[in-house]
Amino acid sequence: MSIQKLLYTLQIADNALILGHRISEWCGHGPILEQDIAITNTALDHLGQARSLYQYAATQFNALSPEERAGLFTSAALQANIANGKHIDEDDLAYLRDGWDFRNVLLVEQPNKDWAYTVARSFLYDCFSYFFYSALKNSKDETLAAIAEKSLKEVTYHIRWSSEWVIRLGDGTEESHARMQQALNDRWVYTGELVKMSEADNAMLAEGVGVDLNAIVTQWKERVAAVIEEATLTLPPDTWMQEGGKEGRHTEHLGYILAELQFMQRAYPNMEW
Repeated sequence: MSIQKLLYTLQIADNALILGHRISEWCGHGPILEQDIAITNTALDHLGQARSLYQYAATQFNALSPEERAGLFTSAALQANIANGKHIDEDDLAYLRDGWDFRNVLLVEQPNKDWAYTVARSFLYDCFSYFFYSALKNSKDETLAAIAEKSLKEVTYHIRWSSEWVIRLGDGTEESHARMQQALNDRWVYTGELVKMSEADNAMLAEGVGVDLNAIVTQWKERVAAVIEEATLTLPPDTWMQEGGKEGRHTEHLGYILAELQFMQRAYPNMEW
């Protein structure tokens, strides 16, 4: 096992966990009952993906040498468990790491705001996720390939759901069109990081484990552009992009997410999923 493979697995897992948590905030607040149920099920899909990936990441972490494990995470709570010789598990990775230990892209931690912003964030991520998992299922790493193949079935539904909502709002009323366009414009600045190769991305690509993000960026852009055109919306111009999530530099929003997400485990330690 290598540290870079662990960080690569955490990148994928953290995206799933944080987006799943964000989407779950809609549970009981959806615009109509059918969509409340639909988006809640989508949140559960992301949480299921996160759990499989964290289980694999924990296996990788526990296989590292003591020297490699020491200091890999900055969380004092996690460091204490490691110092006491405890093998970490999926719960530790989800609930005991601090914000700068998370490797998710900045897009997924952005607030829900209204339905248009939620749809825009999901649509942009789902398009990426579809092509990412399509490539990852061919990974030389059998575990990651298996998780990708299972996840792809769920992502195929996610991308259909979010695309239909982009079209419905964009090609709807004057107000829905304007609000959908504004949401796309505001979230577009976070999309560059989706297809930017991190150190872990490059290391895993060299080993035949990871996905070449430069190879899927064209597919991602073409899919996004096609849906936006059908929705009678305008593709935001390429501009300076926000980044840093894959290196542990996040917006202020992640801290608030973790304060809520991790409260129960930190207040009442050793609870399980």
